Amino acid sequence: MKTAFLADLHANREAVESVLAHARAQGAQRWVLLGDFVGYGADPGWVVDQVRALVQTGALAVMGNHDEAVVRGAAPGMRPDARYVVEWTRAQLDATQIDFLASLPMLQRHADQLYVHANAWAPTGWAYILGRSEAVKSLGATDCRYTFCGHVHEPRLYHLSAAGKAGDFVPTPGVAIPVPPHRQWLVIPGSAGQPRDGNPAACYAMLDEAEGTLTFHRVPYDHESAGFKIRAANLPQRLAARLEDGH
Repeated sequence: MKTAFLADLHANREAVESVLAHARAQGAQRWVLLGDFVGYGADPGWVVDQVRALVQTGALAVMGNHDEAVVRGAAPGMRPDARYVVEWTRAQLDATQIDFLASLPMLQRHADQLYVHANAWAPTGWAYILGRSEAVKSLGATDCRYTFCGHVHEPRLYHLSAAGKAGDFVPTPGVAIPVPPHRQWLVIPGSAGQPRDGNPAACYAMLDEAEGTLTFHRVPYDHESAGFKIRAANLPQRLAARLEDGH
């Protein structure tokens, strides 16, 4: 079974279309969607509809903090640009789309895999996994062998041995990584819709359970068109620039 993991789609139609096509070409048989389907980008309705269609055919999805903000209102600590886009997004979505976002769980579990947007120790608090200490804290909050998170827009892989030794590394795109079950693993596939590691190409990861490997992918897409739509919608202009430079 090959499972594609997408996180932080952020209303970026061009990126999501490219990632879905690439994953299908790589043989994806199953989909897991790790939250933040809206926010920042100019095509929230289209992206929500795509996610909903995948869920209706068996995909698993969880709620992200931008999804929650659109449903319940922006949190007090949300940055001004993000808050502005949340309010704009609410006006773009119909009631059924908002209801779908509201129906998303904070976490899901499948066999020995846990899916959550931010972290496993406090999914509703939206704390980031920024290094080994947070990764170990998250892994310690679940007995699952594999945890898949979004929220952090840069690809990263963490692991924890039975003896408590932790490690992490930045994956090389397209290179299959063995992920044997004698360790715990925490996978951050990076953002499909708004990468922030200096590379504008969209991110996702593919788990091949038969081979016991995980592969991180980067997918070039038409980020200029996505940025043009942001500017045309009079959304904060730096959000368009961020797609172009990947920061």
